[in-house]
Amino acid sequence: MTYVVTDNCIMCKYTDCVEVCPVDCFYEGENTLVIHPDECIDCGVCEPECPADAIRPDTEPDMEKWVEFNRKYSEQWPVITQKKDPMPSAAEMDGVEGKLEKHFSEAPGEGD
Repeated sequence: MTYVVTDNCIMCKYTDCVEVCPVDCFYEGENTLVIHPDECIDCGVCEPECPADAIRPDTEPDMEKWVEFNRKYSEQWPVITQKKDPMPSAAEMDGVEGKLEKHFSEAPGEGD
């Protein structure tokens, strides 16, 4: 099992989760985060830290696409290990439907 970041992180990008990750398996895109599924040790400490409830275990239904999404971008984006400010749009974008299709950017973030 692994944990993955889902679309509710897009345009929010809270980074509370990266601070508690013991194996530094978070990677930063321009407007979202992902978890490298092969590096995640399934400790689960990140899930309750996410204010947007965007981190889910891969054992939930229909998570296969998110595992592959997280794998793809974690291999392209820089690692992030330190908390940063969320995106300015975080509060208003939390819970908005269709963020993957309407707002996702493939561009990498800055990382650490």
